[in-house]
Amino acid sequence: MIVPRRWAAAATAAILVSVVLSHPGSGTAAPAPATPPRVALADDETALVRVQLRDQAQLDQLVARGADLANRPRSADGRIFADLVLTGVQLAELTAQGATPLQVVQRAGDGERHFAESLRASQARTAAGLRAPAAGQRTASAAAVDTLQFLQAYWWTSNGQTFVQTQVATTATDDPDVEITVSWRAADGATGSFPLFRFEDSGEYQYHYAQPVPVPSRPVQVTATSSLGGVSRPVTPAVWPNATPPPLPEGYQKDFIDAYLTPTDIQARIKRLARQYRDLVDVIDLPNKTQGYRRTAVAYLGDPAAAAVVVESVRFGDQGMNGVQVRTVDPGRANRPLTATYRDRVLTVSLATDGAGKVTSSTDQVAAVINARFANRFQAFVEQGSAGLPMPVVAPVRLDDGLQGTEVSTKPWTVQALRIGVHRDGSRIGVLAYSQEHAREWATPLVTLEFAERMLANSRTDPATRELLEQTEIFVIPTVNPDGANYSFHDFDFQRKNLVNHCTGVSRDPANRDSWGVDLNRNYTVGSHFDGYVGASSNCLSGSYAGTGELSEAESRNVVALAREHDNIRFAMNVHSYGGYFMWPPGAYKADGRVTLPRPSIDESKLFLDSARRIVGAIAQERGTVTWPSQTGPVADVLYSAAGNSADELYYELGIFAWDFEVGNDRWNPATGQWEGVGFQPPFDEAHGESQEYAGGLVEMVRVARDYAAAQEG
Repeated sequence: MIVPRRWAAAATAAILVSVVLSHPGSGTAAPAPATPPRVALADDETALVRVQLRDQAQLDQLVARGADLANRPRSADGRIFADLVLTGVQLAELTAQGATPLQVVQRAGDGERHFAESLRASQARTAAGLRAPAAGQRTASAAAVDTLQFLQAYWWTSNGQTFVQTQVATTATDDPDVEITVSWRAADGATGSFPLFRFEDSGEYQYHYAQPVPVPSRPVQVTATSSLGGVSRPVTPAVWPNATPPPLPEGYQKDFIDAYLTPTDIQARIKRLARQYRDLVDVIDLPNKTQGYRRTAVAYLGDPAAAAVVVESVRFGDQGMNGVQVRTVDPGRANRPLTATYRDRVLTVSLATDGAGKVTSSTDQVAAVINARFANRFQAFVEQGSAGLPMPVVAPVRLDDGLQGTEVSTKPWTVQALRIGVHRDGSRIGVLAYSQEHAREWATPLVTLEFAERMLANSRTDPATRELLEQTEIFVIPTVNPDGANYSFHDFDFQRKNLVNHCTGVSRDPANRDSWGVDLNRNYTVGSHFDGYVGASSNCLSGSYAGTGELSEAESRNVVALAREHDNIRFAMNVHSYGGYFMWPPGAYKADGRVTLPRPSIDESKLFLDSARRIVGAIAQERGTVTWPSQTGPVADVLYSAAGNSADELYYELGIFAWDFEVGNDRWNPATGQWEGVGFQPPFDEAHGESQEYAGGLVEMVRVARDYAAAQEG
């Protein structure tokens, strides 16, 4: 899923959402100096630059183009300030359009240096935080103007290293310059401290936090102090997640994944499992066929750098339109009209001439005649920047859909689900695991298929697994988005969306082919973009494009159809990557006041958290991977607002306890002392590790469902 990480800001065409993680004091735009300093970047250098924009229209243009806004733009005295990640070329272009660069906020390498400096500076200032005051001495908290409260304080050990993580809230919420430092004391007597960073979301202060910090042994006490003089009460960190699954029996079978799997591979795996375990598996063909791995065929008629018309087939390229030729010709005679003919798979546009025999047709006229004459076969539009230019004579060019996966079927795809259990009749509580809503998340179907095969293989050798399949019914959709996944494997590995192109006009330029499609996890009905919630876009080129309407896409309708058809499903897990999150509803909010979807009841909130501890504990059994407590909780709180996501749909509409995995946790590098990301398509050894640990988490979710059903019956 990750799009963008929690500590990265996101911009959508509908609304700017601030998800700011900064050093205290960096969240307020400074007034422009009387004489702006010279800001220069090399053409190939990328930096975070504070810019005074020309006007609101320029900001709107940046948002529409998907500019990388590092935080929420601010205004002061009628001026608009924005922090943008820019290359030198982009900065020069922006400056030429009337913007004024004010400051290079950060260059590569600055963050590490600043962090080290902050640690050194904080130690002397906060060392007294764990020492008791002398007799008669007034404590800092007595004179403080702020109150500090620990929201989280947890510790755990992973691969021999102990970590501590905290969240602290201050009552001085409106002061962006408040600095908070946490001091710790370990069981072995060692002490230390680390700074926290202010976290805002949608312009609202949430808390101060930091990534997990390594400590030499179990921390027995933490205390927070602030730059305003506040001191929290001492807190003893709790162990996280403090839950361990039952041990695996002798001979437990696992490790059924040995390579990345394309949708075609997944289809074959589903077929094999159904054949091998006839007594335990049904295959469900979901009702809505996808578009298939296909696109319309297109060509540039002319040179896009000079003058061109884009000609596109109405039908898909595989429907006889790949290879169709289009050309313009000079009739070679005076006073000829503009005409178009289509014969023998060649579209010929004969250009108009004047009395001297000179060609007079413009690009606009050529596009218009194609659209008027052959609207049932072709659509044409003028390439951006070519409007009104003379149309050149162009030798025949061939239309092509641009798809590279020649071995992939182009037919509409039937998405399939596995239905697993001894009693596949709806009489047992149902559990749904589904994955690869986002095409580029290659590790996610490895998780769900490893999970499915573990349950099936061990049902014949492990009594506990057989008992689970007696007591529950499991549904698995390994790839929700096969078309996008095929495109990711064969054409553009960062493809996030499906292949349906709802763009119109110049947005259909083939140069945008890797930006087309709908973000399926923004296409559902609850808390949607269409209802004013944040985290999706109406811009068809945006990575979070919500589609033309709620449930406009076959893929999202399939998930809902399966859940509605099988109303025994009471638990669901949507498997995404990457980043190491464990989340549940609410997943979206409205920006004005950061109003989330309704919170679960107290009892349901406890069920979500208690179950999360169990599942996170099961994940950790494989290779010591611990999902951070700061990344365990409601989507809107620990990640970002994701308008129209599927977990909200299942929970609010159908009453299903719906979670989200983000597999692919950051890995601690002891050599560098840094947490390192793994990506959507890591080296397979890492993807394999993710499949094994998170499949264990899904098995634990089945146990959670079993226990829930038993408690309800009791």
